[in-house]
Order: sequence, then C-alpha cells, then structure tokens
Amino acid sequence: MAKAKSKKSASKKSKKSARKRSFFKRRWWLKPLIYLFVALLGALCLFLTYCWLTLPDMSAAVAHARRPSTTVIAENGNEIFTFGNSFSEVIYLENLPYYVPAAVVDVEDKRFYRHFGFDVIGFSRAMLVNLLKRRYAQGASTITQQVAKNLFLTSQKSIKRKVQELLLAFWLEHKFTKDQILTLYLNRVYLGAGTYGFEAAANRYFGKSARDLSLKEAAVLAGMLKAPSRYNPISYPQKAQERAEVVLQLMLDHGTISEQEYQQALREPLFDAQKYKVEGARHFADMVYREVNAYIGERNQDIYVSTTLDQDLQQKAEKILQESIEQNRNKNVTQGAVVVLNYQGAIKALVGGVDYQKSQFNRAEQSLRQPGSAFKPFVYITALQQGFTPESLIADEPIRIKKWTPENYDKKSHGLVRLTDALAYSYNLAAVQLAQHLKRSDIIHNARIMGITTPLEDIPALVLGAAEVKVVDMAAAYTSLANGGYAVFPYAITEIYSRDGIQLYQREINEPQRILDAQNVVDLTQMMTAVIQRGTGKRAALPSFAAGKTGTTQDHRDAWFVGWTKDYVAAVWVGNDDNSSMKGVTGGTLPAEIWRKIMLSAVEP
Repeated sequence: MAKAKSKKSASKKSKKSARKRSFFKRRWWLKPLIYLFVALLGALCLFLTYCWLTLPDMSAAVAHARRPSTTVIAENGNEIFTFGNSFSEVIYLENLPYYVPAAVVDVEDKRFYRHFGFDVIGFSRAMLVNLLKRRYAQGASTITQQVAKNLFLTSQKSIKRKVQELLLAFWLEHKFTKDQILTLYLNRVYLGAGTYGFEAAANRYFGKSARDLSLKEAAVLAGMLKAPSRYNPISYPQKAQERAEVVLQLMLDHGTISEQEYQQALREPLFDAQKYKVEGARHFADMVYREVNAYIGERNQDIYVSTTLDQDLQQKAEKILQESIEQNRNKNVTQGAVVVLNYQGAIKALVGGVDYQKSQFNRAEQSLRQPGSAFKPFVYITALQQGFTPESLIADEPIRIKKWTPENYDKKSHGLVRLTDALAYSYNLAAVQLAQHLKRSDIIHNARIMGITTPLEDIPALVLGAAEVKVVDMAAAYTSLANGGYAVFPYAITEIYSRDGIQLYQREINEPQRILDAQNVVDLTQMMTAVIQRGTGKRAALPSFAAGKTGTTQDHRDAWFVGWTKDYVAAVWVGNDDNSSMKGVTGGTLPAEIWRKIMLSAVEP
C-alpha cells in the first residue's frame, strides 16, 4: 500500500516536472529574460553601491574653499566690478519676510514640503513635456536635489552625477528638516555675477539686506533662479521685470499672496541698480585687481577697493575713443588707448582698448609702442638744463649719423630756427642736431625720473621716439611738467577695507619731490603751448590753457597726442595691434581731436 502511494506521488512529481519543462520549452525565451533581469538588477545594485561609495567627503564639501571676492569701487562709491565669488552672512528663514522663501518654493518646487526629496509628479510631468517637444524643455530637480548638487557635486551632466544627486537628496531629507534644507538653498544658490545666496544678491542688486526685500524684489531674485545671467536686473532690467511678473502670478495662483499684494507689487518700480554701477572701465578694474595683492598680500576674506576713477570722465572717455575709432576705420585705425591723470598722478580715467569684450589686453598699461615726436620734450628739457633757451637757434638741416639719415615729415629742411619753433612744428632734423650738443645719457635720465619705466636704448634715433613706451608712462612724464616739476607715480588705489569695514590699506600722501627746475618747466610749458596754438597740435586747441605734443612714428604705425590743461593730463594713442600702417593718421589729427574732446568733456556739467 505504501509502495503504491509512493509510486503515485512520484508519478505526480514526474508529471509536474514534465509540465514545467514543457512550459519553459514552449516559452524558451523566458529563462534568458529572467537571467537578463537578474543580471541587470545586480548591475544596478553594483552601480548604486559604486555611486554611494564614490560620493565626495560631505564635511569637506560643506566647508569648501572659495576665491575671496574683490569689489573695485569708483571715486564716487559706485561699483566698477567684483572679482571672485561673493557670499554674505548666513540668513535664516525666521529673519526673512514670508514671501521670500515662499517665492522660491512657488517657482522652483511647489511640492517641496510634500515630497521626500524626489518629486515623482514633477518628474513625470517634465518627462512627458520633454517627449512631446522632443527636446529638453523642462527640468524636474527639487530644491533638495539642487542643494545636493550645489553643496557636494559639480554641474557636470552624467548619469553617475544624477544618481549621486538623488542619493544625497534622500540623505539630506533624512538628516535635516525641510526648513533647514530651504535655508541651505537660500544661502548657497547662485544668483549671477559671482553672487551666491539671497543676502549677497540683495546687497548687490538692491543695496539692502534680504531681511528688507520687498515682494517685487523677492520675485526678481526668485525669477533669476531659472537663468541668473539672462534675468540679471542690472544688465537686463526689462527681462528681470517680466520674469518677476511671472513669479508674482504663480504666487497669486498658488494662494501665497493676495490680489491686493499682487497688484501693489506690479506697480512697484524696479530698483535702478545700474545707476550705482560704473558702465565699462573693465581694463581699469583688471589693472586694480592685479595690483591688490602687492598692497595687502594674500587674503582669505572679501575686500572692497576704493579707487581714483572718475566715473563720469571714464565713461565719456570710453565713448569718445570708441566713436572716434569707428568713424576712422576707413583709415585703417582699429585700436586706441587713453589715460587721464590729475596733477598728483591719480588715474581719473583709463581706456585700454575700444572693446573689452573682444580684447581684454590693456593697451594703456601693458602695450609697448613707439612715441615718435611725443618723446621730444625729454630732449628739450635736457637742452634747457644745459643753458639753451626757447629763443636759442638750432640748425634744421640734413644730418647723417653713421648709416642713419633722419628727415623731416615734410621732407624739407628749414635752416636756423628757434627751439620754440622747432618743437612747435616738430622738426626732426632740429631735434637731432640739438641732441648732438647733449648727452643721450642725460636725456635718458630725464625720461626715467619723469616716469618712463621701459628700457631706453642709447641710440641716435632715441631722440625721435624710437624706444617703446607705455601710454600710462607718457601721461606720468608729462604730469611732471604740468605740476611744475615734481615726481609723479600713477596710482589707482586709495583705500582697501574688508567687508566688515576694517581698513587694510590707506594711501599715504607723501611730500612732493622736485625733479625738474621750476624755470625750465615754465620755459618748456610755453614752448609746448605753441605746439597747440600754431604748431602740429592745432586740432587740440581749447578755449583755455592747453599744452602738449604730437607724435607720429614711421609709416604711420603709431599716432599720439599727450598734453595737459589746468586740471588734467591726458595721453592718447591710436594704431593697430598688428602694427600695420594707418592711412595718413598723424598725432596732430585723430589723437589730437580725441584729446580735445576728452578735455572738453571734463569741464562739462
């Protein structure tokens, strides 16, 4: 009996096994599919484990180092530019008006307080929109995911980074409360122009603390989260206004604000941040930034740098140079530079090129160009030191020095001429003949003490400006004549202080150092007024006092005008970066005209 039961049971098992084999036989593809599924599941687990194990050090990421910010400020207190990343003190939710965090939640993650770090509904909606539009049209990152990315990860787009972002979001949701996560976000989110966090952004764009933001201003900042550069209220006020209206409408639709608050916010004028910011002056700002460490050394704190820049004069000088170059492009003029100093050497304006966006090279401070006849005042001041007078006669006649045979611009010689006339009409032969009575080492010495910092080769052609100089150095050298013979060291920085208001540096006013005889300076000044009154610089003539000198190099590769009025000294250079020749442009034409316009603009109300 037992045997029968055993056989019967074995028979049932055999039939069941046969049916099972038959099932898989009929569905031969099922086993490989199961194996594939198990393999994929294992691979996914391994990948998730790998992503978790390769997460960055969270404690180090929270305290990551940043480049301290350097804000360069004009003489009137307006901002020129900020270098580095700007962070401010931590701001907490309880210190903010309710609508500041509410605007962020409404526009970035309306289910923030209801999801677990990943918004399934938002993700599904975004994927559907992207599929329908066949492009990436919507994102679905929650605020928690954005905090994870901002704090711990890079912006590199990869599957690994996205998975790590999600894992970190789950960790953040477990570790912190929703309000803590939102606080982290508000203090670390990027809001354009190197600014991180709502407190820093409120200071930059509205000149106030985030505690004092209006509803309209909160909407502007919340609107910037989508595209900080595109909706920057300083650069694009109209776009920022339109985006803020979208945010306000969302807040109204979500019931965050009332109809009355909505209407009132729409009527509120947008803060004009642009009027507190200098337009342009980037070459100047770059120069100042390069110099800061020489004043206070390496630092780990944000600083503000007060400078000598005259915002009005700077913006006028930039516009005049740009327009003048544009109007003369048919003469193959593509570049220029301007430096304006006061009598103490403070840089009131500096234009390093016609378009900073196209070229950051600073032609006013970094470029080396031949000054041509603008170098001659160093020859004439040396002659005055050796007993010559403005009325002394010198032969303007052909001369040969070894293989060098200089000539005048008009290809003529003019016989015996007074020194005043030789300088006024820029006679080359007279200048070379005069230099034969002098020591070139004395000429070089005068150029040096007056402000020329570049190498000056002791060759005969030096007296006609064959050496290369900087525009800012030429302005400084002429300032030594303008101020009566005192040494000048161009400077741009007057004070440096920390974000907390602690003074780190203040420029000291030193006793003026006389380097030139006062009477010699008076004599040379009279000679250089003749340059403008009746000589090569007539196009620089002003209604009041002006003195200066033109300069043109061989084949019209460089053209200069350097001169001064009772208030300012300015050096103007035009030419081409590739050193190609201009078409008939001399120091007495375009540079003199630019100089005159800038000097006239300096006295305009």
